[in-house]
Amino acid sequence: MPVTGPDFLSLQVRDLTAAQAFYERHLGLVRSPAGPPHAVVFQTSTIAFALRDIVEGTDLPAQPGIGAALWFHATDVDGIHDSLVAEGHRIVTAPFDGPFGRTFTFADPDGYHLTLHDRA
Repeated sequence: MPVTGPDFLSLQVRDLTAAQAFYERHLGLVRSPAGPPHAVVFQTSTIAFALRDIVEGTDLPAQPGIGAALWFHATDVDGIHDSLVAEGHRIVTAPFDGPFGRTFTFADPDGYHLTLHDRA
């Protein structure tokens, strides 16, 4: 049977509580009641998304995820951008209009680069 596509994404983070608060506050994600104690699973669609404690023996580099592109659909790209800027978070690519609609990239507290766009 062939692979049908991505089904679950999880990022290892240095401080699970702080990362959860960031994703809830700035991206509006809501925690799912499901999930193991070492992770926070959010209610997302179409692909499940979670944050988890660092796996023992793993060292996160200053910019984890180099070479991976993580894109999230959002309904208020400019509002999220403005919220991040107001609190001093790093914007990697300023908002622009492109083939995926309004788009920008920011760094989360662990240094992961995430791109938001508003065209489904």
